[in-house]
Amino acid sequence: MTGKAMRLKRVIDPAGVSVICALDHGMTAPTFLEPLADVAERTREAVAGGANVIMMSKGMIRVAEPAFSPTTALALLLSASANPGDPRPRIVRIAEVEEALRLGADAVVLYVALGGEHEAEMIRTLAEVGRACAELGVPFIAEAEWPTTYASTEELAGREGFEYLRRNVRLCAELGADIVKTNWPGDGESFGRLVEAANGIPVVLAGGSRLADLELLSRMEQAMAAGAIGCSVGRNIFMHERPEAMTRALSRVIRERWSAEKAHAALVEELGGGR
Repeated sequence: MTGKAMRLKRVIDPAGVSVICALDHGMTAPTFLEPLADVAERTREAVAGGANVIMMSKGMIRVAEPAFSPTTALALLLSASANPGDPRPRIVRIAEVEEALRLGADAVVLYVALGGEHEAEMIRTLAEVGRACAELGVPFIAEAEWPTTYASTEELAGREGFEYLRRNVRLCAELGADIVKTNWPGDGESFGRLVEAANGIPVVLAGGSRLADLELLSRMEQAMAAGAIGCSVGRNIFMHERPEAMTRALSRVIRERWSAEKAHAALVEELGGGR
């Protein structure tokens, strides 16, 4: 387990937290998201703002690698969404843990969507990745999320229910995840119940669909109070008018335990006011 322990020191920083920027949406989004046309610049902005982990695909790391700092960890995505516009797209495995190691990854990531006719296949893939990560000493980030995150929290929670997320979190923890990423369930108390379901496995908050800055920071503050170790945020960083500033605001809530209001006020000042 030495290899996994060494890599986890880069994924979870010395303060015991993780600020992950997800730039892998070309693998999951139903449409192309324009800010990702310059993935190297989006990487540079996130790293400058305080992200210590960048999540991306095997194709884009070839482009973005110069923007990584010597201490930035790479979390390589192992899955893509087929028919991502569907309410329950099929998750397809597209890379191996060995590939991730050859590309210099410190962790691998698998999106886990339960329910529907492909659930057995999904659980089998989750177990296989957990097994390979244990054998090769690679940290495993399992995304225990709604079947799709391209809708509001309220819509998804109403459609799937809180127990969908709780079961997903627990299943990922049971099958070998070293970090579980999960969605905002609607309030801080419910998020705390997701942390409890992980039973000691670190949990990070997914950013999900685009939100107002203060709402995202408020969710992050509540998640940290409920036991999260950080975030994994994509669209709310790379689609922001100032990705570096937004990453810095999240980092302040996570690393320095600023309140959402204080971090938001600093963000507004950095943006020039009026937000």
